[in-house]
Amino acid sequence: MQTHAMKLLTIVCEAHARGPVLDLLRSAGAHGWTLFPVEGEGAGGGRPADIPEFTNLQIQVVVRADVADVLLDRLGAEFFPRYAMIAFAADVQVLRGDKF
Repeated sequence: MQTHAMKLLTIVCEAHARGPVLDLLRSAGAHGWTLFPVEGEGAGGGRPADIPEFTNLQIQVVVRADVADVLLDRLGAEFFPRYAMIAFAADVQVLRGDKF
């Protein structure tokens, strides 16, 4: 079984950022993503997921390392000042590397 090295980028953001973040993923060349509502607590306090307009979203996308770098740079420069969010990347191995 042959695997391919990729990056798993995880973005946790306020629901209000959904459209702009998805637009960024598309423009950077991401071929797909997974998105779901989440709740949790951090430095900014707690955020329950009971009101869809005010919940947090977790967006996960698997991309090449160069695309992950571009996305993290743009998130940090353009999105972090405007939205409540975090982002992190992890190394992953995938089958069907051509899907990403």
